[in-house]
Amino acid sequence: QVQLAESGGGSVQAGGSLRLSCVASGRTVGQYALGWFRQAPGKDREFVAAVDWTGRNIYIQEFLKNRVFITRNNANHSVYLDLNSLKPEDTAVYYCAADQDMTKRKYDYWGQGIQVTVSS
Repeated sequence: QVQLAESGGGSVQAGGSLRLSCVASGRTVGQYALGWFRQAPGKDREFVAAVDWTGRNIYIQEFLKNRVFITRNNANHSVYLDLNSLKPEDTAVYYCAADQDMTKRKYDYWGQGIQVTVSS
């Protein structure tokens, strides 16, 4: 079992930045890829970014590549999502997720989600 807890969301004006954090816990958490997904109102959940257990292999949603960065710190079992040049369409609930296969679109473990609201 892996437990995930997100923090760092909130409200920001367009053009601003936010850093989302996620702390993972569990006996084998170090073996899992960690990723971020988001779900906007009325839309399906979509993939944002993921990093494998080594921290060296990263995959970011193509249309977000210039604005989103993901990093991982295995010393404190955390993953971070840096969101830059935020737009109103980035408004969503952002979820941290864990899976042993970073290429999957439906991960095995999920956090509760955290709201990000971008105003114009």
